[in-house]
Amino acid sequence: MFTGIIQALGRVERIESGSDGARLRIACPELRPADWQTGDSVSVAGCCLTALDIDDQGFSADLSGETLARTSLGRLEPGDPVNLDPALAVGDRLGGHLVSGHVDGLAELVALTPLGDNHRLRFSVPAELARYIA
Repeated sequence: MFTGIIQALGRVERIESGSDGARLRIACPELRPADWQTGDSVSVAGCCLTALDIDDQGFSADLSGETLARTSLGRLEPGDPVNLDPALAVGDRLGGHLVSGHVDGLAELVALTPLGDNHRLRFSVPAELARYIA
């Protein structure tokens, strides 16, 4: 589970395509990834991924064909920024809300309206997923 509050902005270092998906490498030294364990979950651009090949500068994650088809991760290129939210540990302060990070589809941003220092975003979602959105 995640808070949904972005902890850091990571940077895509590389994406290596394979026969069944891809491996994504993300730099995020400010999150101290060397303190993580292989297999820890991290939300990358809102998607729950499993941290692999962890070092003090970042981590890698495997992306299945399904993940590439249902998320925006397949559109990433080296140098792109990604929002990062490491998984909660028991006893962590929430500070936000609980988010699972499991993605069922993509919405389309159809309007972006400035509101002072903020913006109002309007999305279009596939009809079969609309009933799951609060």
